[in-house]
Amino acid sequence: MTSRQLHLNAFLMPNGHHESAWRHPSTRPEQALTLQHYVDIARTAERGLLDSVFLADNVALSGAVRHSSHNAFEPLTLLSALAASTEHVGLIATASTTYNHPYSLARAFASLDHLSGGRAGWNIVTSAGRDEARNFGLADRPDHARRYERATEFVELATALWDSVDDGAIVTDRSAGIYADTDRIAPVEHEGEFYSVQGPLNVPRPVQGYPLLVQAGSSEDGKEYAARFAEAVFTAQQTLADGQAFYADLKARLARYGRGPDELLVLPGISPVIGSTRAEARALEAELAELVVPAYGLAQLSAMLDVELTEADLDHRLPDVDHVTEGNRSRFELVTQLARREDLTVRELITRLAGGRGHRVLAGTPDEIADDLERWFTQGAADGFNVMPATLPGGLEVFVDTVVPELQRRGLFRTEYTGATLREHYGLARPAGRAARTAPRTTTLTEKEHAA
Repeated sequence: MTSRQLHLNAFLMPNGHHESAWRHPSTRPEQALTLQHYVDIARTAERGLLDSVFLADNVALSGAVRHSSHNAFEPLTLLSALAASTEHVGLIATASTTYNHPYSLARAFASLDHLSGGRAGWNIVTSAGRDEARNFGLADRPDHARRYERATEFVELATALWDSVDDGAIVTDRSAGIYADTDRIAPVEHEGEFYSVQGPLNVPRPVQGYPLLVQAGSSEDGKEYAARFAEAVFTAQQTLADGQAFYADLKARLARYGRGPDELLVLPGISPVIGSTRAEARALEAELAELVVPAYGLAQLSAMLDVELTEADLDHRLPDVDHVTEGNRSRFELVTQLARREDLTVRELITRLAGGRGHRVLAGTPDEIADDLERWFTQGAADGFNVMPATLPGGLEVFVDTVVPELQRRGLFRTEYTGATLREHYGLARPAGRAARTAPRTTTLTEKEHAA
């Protein structure tokens, strides 16, 4: 058995990651506005011993909502409810640094971390959509570089706020009448380019020190940002070679921030379509593809590439895209490269993207899925995977009941939870508090003897 274990996160969508999942008879879209729907899915992930569940977010209603399900509950609200319905699985929420304030968001994540017993994670995004900007009084989204500048100050301020109430500050000394040691509480007194915050935070330091910090951008700015701040990265690559190159590149960037390669986990997205035979898996994949509405796919692809595609483009190759988007640059590059590499028509491209929006779709038996995950894990392309079932709840149930046992049989995945917090699940250290970082170092007797 290998000592290195892979990590599995379940990326939750209302009905599954295939864009036509809501139309498939195996799903129950009428239930996707109920809490019990998500409770059942989270409990399935916990039954499978998965590290975490994850909710993405977008603060605008898609213009293509006519053809797809968009039940976009606010993630922290939903995860707070799931915290009460689960005991072990981590709870990761997307929250934007462009359309939130550091104080309120640091407070919300600290609250979730306490209420869940140390299971909170924050997927840091800068928000690439134009519609999102217009919901917050802006004519257009800030440019790519400016969003990352703001995000840098945002995260530095959030971590300072989590540190503003140090470990051990809450003493609850009833006899002395002292609830908090005020020497362990300090304002942050932040004056920056984007924010001015006095502090301190009005919630004690999170159970985990900081919630697990996750990032999902794979552009040059995104990779540099991840190397500086992130502890897990959700990413998308289509080939093993591309996965290996991304993995090596990202890990190599860590040293300049004083970090080791084990301090950041790379989790590529995979959308499994599982059958007891390969033919059965392919048949399910074909059923879902048959339900794709071209108008929806065109709208999604147009938004992804910042170009206006119409039905007249469906049976032609992708038009030349001679600009670099101010939106999601890494996904822009992945999609245009996929179209060129495989010489796809627009219709073929939107069918390919329907299953995972650029993430790999794996259609096969449990053994075949496990073979693929093991190959990426052992050949330097992944520390684990962001599992994006084509349909929910059924797709996750099948993954937990068939693929997870195969990974366990190979010694690649846990057979029980051995930690209580999300950081412990991922094998990541708890950040030291402010007092521990600034305390003078005490020389040990052994060190004194050695010096003598």
